[in-house]
Amino acid sequence: MSHPGVAVVTGAASGIGEATARRLAADGHAIAIVDVNAAGGEAVARSIGASARFYGCDVADAAAVDAVAARIERDLGPARVLVTAAGLIPNAESILEMDMAAHDRMWQVNYHGTVHCCRAFARPMIAARRGAIVTLGSINSRMPLPIPAYNMGKAAIERLTQLLAVELGRHNVRVNSVAPTYVMKPPLRAKVEAGQRDMTKIMSVHALAKLPEPANIADAIAFLCSEQAAFITGILLPVDAGWLAGVSYRTYAGGVPWKE
Repeated sequence: MSHPGVAVVTGAASGIGEATARRLAADGHAIAIVDVNAAGGEAVARSIGASARFYGCDVADAAAVDAVAARIERDLGPARVLVTAAGLIPNAESILEMDMAAHDRMWQVNYHGTVHCCRAFARPMIAARRGAIVTLGSINSRMPLPIPAYNMGKAAIERLTQLLAVELGRHNVRVNSVAPTYVMKPPLRAKVEAGQRDMTKIMSVHALAKLPEPANIADAIAFLCSEQAAFITGILLPVDAGWLAGVSYRTYAGGVPWKE
């Protein structure tokens, strides 16, 4: 092969997944775009070029994930990189009043979808004794926020990442996670415009004065997939503009020691 291996990116029809597919393609990988959004996924594949192919799949369906993994291996070769960017993001709700059907669907896509993909695509990595997996965590992995299924699911993904890092490490397969803060992309802008997110509150607790773009998250993912991260495994890497540091510091009851 002329490329460093096949990179499978779920949720790559838009957002962080799309930016990651583009970045890994620029790094020389053959790209398998896996998404339920056929129109978006095919458009991204066309725009990347001959090194990318789209595969329709609902990651919540374990049998469908196994089938698409077999197709990708036949078409492109064995996976060397997996990035699990497919996921759903809710609005705030209480546990006592939340929609349980939506709650269950979010677990099926966000958590179980991650498990299905890691199981399916780790197998060729184990056989080759080579591979890197990056899961999509969140600042939600570390702090309680009022979006129950998403919040608890992202915490579970952090623990899943650690378990897989230990299980797969003996096969020379590394497993890490990235934890983005709010990412400035069309869905966030739409939620702000709809009154479902408050940009003043969002920015009031970040250390930096701006939010990351999808490409910034993709840069961190690409690093974790690269040889420069050869001895990094089992970590959750925040790409959060200082949210984790700022959320407690800036809400201290005694006030911050300067005026904004």
